[in-house]
Amino acid sequence: MAAGGRLVVALSSRALFDFEEENRVFEAGDDRAYMRLQLDRLDEPARPGVAFSLASKLLAFSAGGTTRTEVVILSRNDPVSGLRVFRSCKHFGLAIERGVFT
Repeated sequence: MAAGGRLVVALSSRALFDFEEENRVFEAGDDRAYMRLQLDRLDEPARPGVAFSLASKLLAFSAGGTTRTEVVILSRNDPVSGLRVFRSCKHFGLAIERGVFT
């Protein structure tokens, strides 16, 4: 629990969204091809991943104006991927405002 009794949950971007196809390109070792792929899909919302439902339910606790839960995204990807993640969050109405991309 964070200060003020708020629950903070960190989820990986790949758990939140289905980036398996993109990850195969990344794992092949071609960083430039991976970044190009993410850039080409920047305006295409990513499909929900295995933790999408969990994130939605956790964020529902904050509905009504009282922030009781917060979901934070963790990723080892580049800033372009971060943009796509946050645009996908916005598309699906997920109130996720923080992320760590290393």
